[in-house]
Amino acid sequence: MTSILQILLLILDVAQWIILAHIIMSWLINFQVLNLRQPLVGQIWDGLNRILEPIYSRVRSVLPQMGGLDLAPLVVLLGVYALRIILINNASAFV
Repeated sequence: MTSILQILLLILDVAQWIILAHIIMSWLINFQVLNLRQPLVGQIWDGLNRILEPIYSRVRSVLPQMGGLDLAPLVVLLGVYALRIILINNASAFV
């Protein structure tokens, strides 16, 4: 059962890095450091959006409008951290 806990923590780690990569890449695109016309950048951005947009859209439907400020990635990242804390604190249930 410990392996199940480790697999769940690994999945949360991967999700955390994907969300962080998406956040950083969005900043770089908005500050025009990265150009979406470059094929590799465009493909990576499209892939990250396809992975994360279904999750973000559900969170956006619950959050109030913030006037151009998108807090969905922050809320999802906090949710991943919360799930990680819950799993670690309840690790005895997996033994």
